[in-house]
Amino acid sequence: MIRLPSLLLAVALLGAPAFAQDRTQTIADMRAELSALAGQLQALRSELVAGGASAMQAAGGASALDRMNAMEAELSRLTSQTEALQNQINRVVSDGTNRIGDLEFRICELEEGCDPANLPITQSLGGGTGAGAALPAVTTLPATNTGAAPELAMSEQADFDAAKAALESGDYQGAADKFSAFTTNYPGGPLTGEAQFLRGEALLQLGDTSNAARAYLNAFSGAPDGPRAPASLLKLGAALGVLGQTQEACVTLGEVGVRFPTAPEAVEASTAMQALACQ
Repeated sequence: MIRLPSLLLAVALLGAPAFAQDRTQTIADMRAELSALAGQLQALRSELVAGGASAMQAAGGASALDRMNAMEAELSRLTSQTEALQNQINRVVSDGTNRIGDLEFRICELEEGCDPANLPITQSLGGGTGAGAALPAVTTLPATNTGAAPELAMSEQADFDAAKAALESGDYQGAADKFSAFTTNYPGGPLTGEAQFLRGEALLQLGDTSNAARAYLNAFSGAPDGPRAPASLLKLGAALGVLGQTQEACVTLGEVGVRFPTAPEAVEASTAMQALACQ
């Protein structure tokens, strides 16, 4: 027999941190759990009704059904919220992916030897969409002693440091080559986004604005909420302006203030938009 206290505890956990302990849990998982809880609640109601007065008394008296009604209403509310969240994520992912795909296409048009028809399909932001999209991890402050740093592959830090040293020494071609090799050897690593950004910096110093723009785009699309995201978007917009893609530059620079209104780059983006006479 399903016990009322157990079900009450399960429903209470919906609002507790324990429900989100698995940071890779998807919206589909959440909806499945909500559906399972609703089914248990219905089963409990049937047991109470079939058990008569004695079962009702064991569940806490006449108020048991009122509590069950309140739980059903809460489950319905949470289900509606997950559906709304899923729809919102779908829209954000679709819009962001389309924007990045459009920028990749336009940058390819500016590169010698790049055929836009051969560009790979743009990967969806976040690596997934809709009901299967994982919930974003909760941002936490680094722990003083117990927090574990992101795990690096063997030689990853050394290779990154070597590329960064080349950049700082003024060996921009060497730095660009090393950062390019780094992003190929360690795709998706904790330092890859920073490597893409710094590769853009090296290429910009070499006057290779087109490839620098692509590097900044890769840095941003790989971590659209990362620490380098505002600077990557700002640099991408500025590079597009230099390449004569004024409309795309204005749109990209405008996104800096929309996405990161409190970042210093938002002010720089506004100044750059004025220089480009963006409407």
